[in-house]
Amino acid sequence: MQRPIHEIHGLKLFETRSFPDERGVLLQAFVRSDLARRGVPADFRQAIQSRSHRGVVRGLHFQWNPPQGKLVRCVWGRIYDAVLDIRHGSPTLGDHATVELSAENNLVLWVPPGLAHGFMSLEDNTIVHYLCTEEWNREGEGGILWNDPALSIAWPNPAALVSAKDQRNPSLGEWLCDPRSRSFRYPEG
Repeated sequence: MQRPIHEIHGLKLFETRSFPDERGVLLQAFVRSDLARRGVPADFRQAIQSRSHRGVVRGLHFQWNPPQGKLVRCVWGRIYDAVLDIRHGSPTLGDHATVELSAENNLVLWVPPGLAHGFMSLEDNTIVHYLCTEEWNREGEGGILWNDPALSIAWPNPAALVSAKDQRNPSLGEWLCDPRSRSFRYPEG
């Protein structure tokens, strides 16, 4: 079920401070004290950047070992961002929230551990930047099938370009039957 962002525990959306003038704009992309005030951990271990063509879907990804949170910002272009609650015991388990992130709206999304994250690029050469609380671990990562019919995520383009790996992701129901899914429990994340 689609939910507003504020209804999924721990998921946060906020605007970064920007200072436009005749030269362009200066953007404060990372301010530790501002993140702390918003309840977002600022001890990041890895920065990742992706560049995608229009219609590309990346996700829905998560990492359980070690559990990883992500601060997500679109620095060029636009994305349709989707976040899915996969935490056992959560009142919003299986529900999702969506938002458009763009270079123009300066919105930043905090995705805590226990939520699967993905996006569809709405423009060519869209660049997304992630700050991650843990380093990537191939053996501890997972995903949910982006177009799982049980999720009813209204992707803007159903004929998306998706990696073979992401096409093989399990449905949410299949993942929840996997013992590894117990790594995510509500409210711990």
